[in-house]
Amino acid sequence: MKLIQIITVFTLLTCCGRINTKTEQESTNRKKEEAETSKLNLTDTTITFMWRDMKYDSTLKETFSSIFLNTDYINTMTNQEKAAIGYVSTFIGNECWWDGEANEDRSNLDCKIITALGLGYQCSEKHLGYLRKWFSGDKEVLSELQKSNCPTIPYTATSQNTFDKIVIDTKGDSISVYYEVDGTNVREQESWEWSETAYFIATTDNLKLIQKVKSDVDQEKFEITDE
Repeated sequence: MKLIQIITVFTLLTCCGRINTKTEQESTNRKKEEAETSKLNLTDTTITFMWRDMKYDSTLKETFSSIFLNTDYINTMTNQEKAAIGYVSTFIGNECWWDGEANEDRSNLDCKIITALGLGYQCSEKHLGYLRKWFSGDKEVLSELQKSNCPTIPYTATSQNTFDKIVIDTKGDSISVYYEVDGTNVREQESWEWSETAYFIATTDNLKLIQKVKSDVDQEKFEITDE
């Protein structure tokens, strides 16, 4: 009888030890995650980064729909937020135009958002190199950021996409970028629009794209008339 009691007590102590060890490990992991998050220096915010409004062009003496950027936010944004917006802005037009005459290798395309983020010309090594650094652990994004995949499309192109709005949301170690896009193909007399949200997880020195959620694309035809 005493032997059975000893075995029972030993079994209970062993189980309790395992539970305590597991609980301690979970607590340690949780504290580690909280410590890593605190090092991120990210502030929970929802910011409208880019929007459109009408702007008068004194040279052309016409009023056009133009891109406006939240410069106050740009001056205070973290590298993780900068990389998230830089990534989505790489593949959508944002008032891109040549700095002077276009180079033969198309290496002097000035895009409003990429330039405002301090990343130089569209598809330059400064631009792509910065994003590759921050997405160094994301193989799929790195494959997208190859020079051969980077578009150099000026705003006068026959077929193009452009942003209508960008909103960035930061919470803990999560960053999401919501954007609205419209596009046109003048030759085919077609237009389209859609919205998309890109979700990222941030660490102190890296960013990973988790998923993109895209709406249906709304397409329609239009006619060009001579006035």
